[in-house]
Amino acid sequence: HVQLVESGGDSVQAGGSLKLSCVISGWRYPSTVLGWFRQAPGKAREGVAALDDDGSTSYADSVKGRVTISKGAGVNVFYVYLEMRSLTPSDTAVYYCAIGQGLPLKWVADPQYDAIAYWGQGTQVTVS
Repeated sequence: HVQLVESGGDSVQAGGSLKLSCVISGWRYPSTVLGWFRQAPGKAREGVAALDDDGSTSYADSVKGRVTISKGAGVNVFYVYLEMRSLTPSDTAVYYCAIGQGLPLKWVADPQYDAIAYWGQGTQVTVS
């Protein structure tokens, strides 16, 4: 079965940086899209960034210029990373990685997009 495990969440001061990591195992399908989402207290989950097999990326307007999504691969595993800079309190949320197919643009626009197949459990980022 598919497993996703995030790490790297932390409490940081405004203006700081953070790198989130996610390791994904058990995925066996082509045309893979990897992405990051976040959910702040009392708010709906929102797309942050997504990346497809060809390296095409999509970013939410709220993070453009401050965030970089990247990926790696090992034997039967995928890695997806989210580097965040110039963090502000509005970036405070639980961050989730996901894997699936489809279009990165749609991933970021719609967390309910049915091509998003599996989710991690989340990692907390707190900016104060």
